[in-house]
Amino acid sequence: MRNGVPLADEDRWDWLIALREATLQALSPSQRNNFHPPKSVIVSCSALKEKYREVMRIAVYGSSQIKIHFIYLKVSEVTLMQRVNLREGHYMKSNMVRSQLQALEEPQKSEWDVTTINVEGSAEQVQRHVLSLVCSGITKGSQSV
Repeated sequence: MRNGVPLADEDRWDWLIALREATLQALSPSQRNNFHPPKSVIVSCSALKEKYREVMRIAVYGSSQIKIHFIYLKVSEVTLMQRVNLREGHYMKSNMVRSQLQALEEPQKSEWDVTTINVEGSAEQVQRHVLSLVCSGITKGSQSV
């Protein structure tokens, strides 16, 4: 991506699996966490396609205590491009964002574990909204990814 070449599906699989496994490891008791794992882990990734989200959903197969929830940040292409063009020194240029938008499969209603929020507002508004959603899910007692 740093070279301006969009990732293909085959570029993403190992990374998504490694991300899922690192998350499961973080939620497991170990010497690293003094056998007291955190109640929650927050993972941030694009998960552009439903099949990418499915890779993360597999985490629940190993434990009924794990809860997966996705927060889809919905924004118009116009707003997204404006934001990208304002970033200085970032490797993700507008052509890369366009390729991600072309690959994007917006979550469907059948994906019950996805909350869609509109992120046309300020960064601060979006942060508050997402934090509110995450905190409400974490307090329910199950582990969140």
